[in-house]
Amino acid sequence: MEHLIDANFVYLLTGMALLLAVVLPSALRTVALSAPVVLLALGLLVGLLPLPDAVRLSPTDDRAVLEHLAELTVIISLMGVGLALDRPLNIRSWASWSRWGTTWRLLIIAMPLSIGVTAWLGWWVMGLAPASALLLGAALAPTDPVLASDVQVEGPTTDETDEDEIDERDEVRFALTSEAGLNDGLAFPFVHLAILVLGAGTFADWGVKWLAWDVVGMVVVGVLIGMLTGWALARAAFRSKRPSIRTAESGEPLLVLAAVLLSYGLAQVAHSYGFLAVFACAMTLRSMERSADYHALMHEVVERLERLLTLIVLLLLGVAISGGLLDSLSWRGAALGVGLLLVVRPVTAWIALRVGSRPKKAGDTEGLDPHERLATAFFGIRGIGSIYYLAYATGQEEFAGADTLWSTVGFVIAVSVVLHGITATPVMRWLDARRADAG
Repeated sequence: MEHLIDANFVYLLTGMALLLAVVLPSALRTVALSAPVVLLALGLLVGLLPLPDAVRLSPTDDRAVLEHLAELTVIISLMGVGLALDRPLNIRSWASWSRWGTTWRLLIIAMPLSIGVTAWLGWWVMGLAPASALLLGAALAPTDPVLASDVQVEGPTTDETDEDEIDERDEVRFALTSEAGLNDGLAFPFVHLAILVLGAGTFADWGVKWLAWDVVGMVVVGVLIGMLTGWALARAAFRSKRPSIRTAESGEPLLVLAAVLLSYGLAQVAHSYGFLAVFACAMTLRSMERSADYHALMHEVVERLERLLTLIVLLLLGVAISGGLLDSLSWRGAALGVGLLLVVRPVTAWIALRVGSRPKKAGDTEGLDPHERLATAFFGIRGIGSIYYLAYATGQEEFAGADTLWSTVGFVIAVSVVLHGITATPVMRWLDARRADAG
């Protein structure tokens, strides 16, 4: 039975997160340490205090709260990711699709491989039931758009005189950003598959429907809803006949929040993938008047809200870890988590990036050289999306070993926050220096 959260603690936690959201970016600018690492550590310390039970979120008692908090954080982040990308994607141009080749390899090859290997290890090493092992693989599959800001593009470029020249120049950051924007939605069919495996019947009973609707239909519908919503809002903001509706001229950036909620809400009502709809909406918004400063204004609003929500979730995660979230973690689960971050993700991503890639020549702005390929493969940051998927699935069905799943996922997120948070700044600076020397 879910207990009520202490409202006073909510105010205190939100105020603390807001203060840190204001202070930390500047304070950590010259330090090779990310804000998520600091927030997680602070949450661990807070969790050691004699807090009342009503302020400690637990996956069992507060599953719905965790699900919706993580859900909101992810969709806000996905809107920011879509607005930040400068490389356009024209669905009617094969050349445009091919320039996203790095992203497609990570999504089509690396992610299913990662899910399969992680699920197999969950079954073989941890002894999980097949459905629980598959859920573990699916929940830990997507790289995180929320915690990966240190290795992603900084924001929309709007200072070009010719908007056709606006493009992404850093292939590593582009690959990691675009991958994070899309794979949060594309992991959903595998979460649904885990739920179906747990239910009654065999693959013959529901396999065709899963392939046709969960894998294809919900993806297509979600993307179309996002594109149509983004197109309608962009037309209103930039080209409406009514001056009062042209929010791009007035500089009102809160349109972006309407875009997040409308695209996500419409997709969810249509029983499709809301995560994909939000990202598609953001990309479509960005495609109109690409050099307009309005995109930067909207991105700034989303970025600030995302930072606040992220810090709240990380504080809560730290408190939960101190409060016993990892009590069901075995050495096998810890070994799987470390292996996922250091072996499974890097190897599967490296294999994917090698498939069909051509050697990068001096002066090329696209493609990855061997050092960039290794960096892209390594930074498979796991985070808040994994919390959402696990909370969502355990709310649909009762999975065997749910406590073990929560402990393992919490451990993986914590290790990823520390490992990638410490290495992101020096590695990206090193790649930037190499690129500058070569250019």
